[in-house]
Amino acid sequence: MGAYLATWAELLLRWFHVVAGIAWIGESFYFVMLDRSLTAPRTPAAGVAGEMWSVHGGGFYHAQKYTVAPAVFPEHLHWSKWKSYATWLSGAALFTALYLAQPDLYLIDPAVLQLTPAAADALAVVFLLAGWLVYDALCRALSGDERALGLATGAMVAAFAFAATHLFSGRAAFLITGAMLATIMSANVLFVIIPGQRMMVASMARGEAPDPRPGALGRQRSVHNTYFTLPVVFAMISNHYAMTYSAPHAWAVLCVIMLAGALTRQFFVLWHGGMRAWALPAAGAACMAGVIAWLVPAAPGELAGRAPVTLAGVAPIIAARCAPCHAAHPTLMPSAPAGLMLDTSGRILANATRIYQQAVQLRAMPLGNLTHITDAERAEIAAWVTQGSRP
Repeated sequence: MGAYLATWAELLLRWFHVVAGIAWIGESFYFVMLDRSLTAPRTPAAGVAGEMWSVHGGGFYHAQKYTVAPAVFPEHLHWSKWKSYATWLSGAALFTALYLAQPDLYLIDPAVLQLTPAAADALAVVFLLAGWLVYDALCRALSGDERALGLATGAMVAAFAFAATHLFSGRAAFLITGAMLATIMSANVLFVIIPGQRMMVASMARGEAPDPRPGALGRQRSVHNTYFTLPVVFAMISNHYAMTYSAPHAWAVLCVIMLAGALTRQFFVLWHGGMRAWALPAAGAACMAGVIAWLVPAAPGELAGRAPVTLAGVAPIIAARCAPCHAAHPTLMPSAPAGLMLDTSGRILANATRIYQQAVQLRAMPLGNLTHITDAERAEIAAWVTQGSRP
């Protein structure tokens, strides 16, 4: 019963995290669209820098942006912050409950680096904090040069991706890199965007002209956040696609896919301003096509010199290395991941190709090599499958 309730708790927390993330991203994308779609007001008004007319849900909407602030202080203000905080807090709770609570399973890969569970947890937390500190330092040092700051931030992300894939398991490395960017995004809201807006509001409340610099800095960080969004979304779903995080030079794979996301986001940002930069999605598609071609697995072929391998030869390996998780009543998991069960001969035969892909080609399973499969046992599975999966 405890495992059952724990699974439901994880489901509800993950669902909340996804809902909060959708709300945050949706609102963020809306305000970027609004800012980029502004045109000169048809009827000039004091302090109005631009306006946008839109129609939705059977009604017309008229949005205006002021150069700094309106002449009359509004009674009600919408603050875009709680969705960001809810997304980060729920994500941090999930990361703690899954990755930090089970480092042997999710964080550590002895083939990458021998770490103790405590060291892996500490490195993961430091990684998230270090990302924000380095990024924030870059922004402060290069705030007047957007091009240099953009290049430096891209180089920083690549460096952190490289470091992650040399510290943690491939699955964890991708997620932690995405979590580092998500931490930067939420920290931008907490430490830069909202404080700057509070300063502007406080100045107005005192009857003073607001200092435009905090607003400009907040806008800069908000723009960065919009380019981080699609790379973060990929990192969050990447654990479903072992061919990406188990590839040689996985850090480069992650960087190219993230670049494709940023290019795609830039296309839409420019679209809202009336530009049709079709080269951007084309470049993003080229990035993805390049990754797809790069990761094409080699044809298995026959393993020369191997005696015929039958199901009887691999069944004990699968029983010892796979079935502890993938069974009707697993011993290492509350339930079989993805509903995949390998506890009968029929189920093993039906999933022979899947076993080969995950355990041999991608080496993604067993997760964290928790059951200590050997290279010789992987080779035995490879021989069985490439010889035709003999019963």
